Amino acid sequence: EIGAEAGTGSAAIAVNEIREALFASKICAYAQGLAMIRKAAAEYRWDTPLGEVAMVWQGGCIIRAHFLNLIKEAYDRRPDLENLILDPYFAAAIDEAQQSWRKVIAGAELAGIPVPAFSSALAYFDSYRCAHGPANLLQAQRDYFGAHTYERVDRPGVFHTDWHVTGKTVQSSRVDEK
Repeated sequence: EIGAEAGTGSAAIAVNEIREALFASKICAYAQGLAMIRKAAAEYRWDTPLGEVAMVWQGGCIIRAHFLNLIKEAYDRRPDLENLILDPYFAAAIDEAQQSWRKVIAGAELAGIPVPAFSSALAYFDSYRCAHGPANLLQAQRDYFGAHTYERVDRPGVFHTDWHVTGKTVQSSRVDEK
């Protein structure tokens, strides 16, 4: 076990928990990269079978992992797979690793050890699985800084808020689409 202490918190993390956190983080890293390739392929009308992309990577000098065969199998099962984390094998693997993944990140944070790849992979997973999460706040920020409008989850339409009014009242109004 690896022990960590900093400030008032402490955590003991087993090597197996770190291994599970690494696997879940790798799944999300590949999922995010493949999702970007999938989107570019659709936009530019490329015929890009994502399972074959994994095999091309396996032939390189840096990435040579059995893991890539599992990715190919996922896209062989469902060539139209929207995201790798939606494949039953990878979804189950993340579900199984999730507690360890969170524990490793929390323990590292308590010890003052930066784990940006683990943290950003978990943030990607959490934002992907939540329909209404912090990412929805980006619309409000864009409206605040540039009057770009936003949509609400409780009413249809496009809205703008005058965030810069003086006093205590902030007004929001529906923007009529033309």
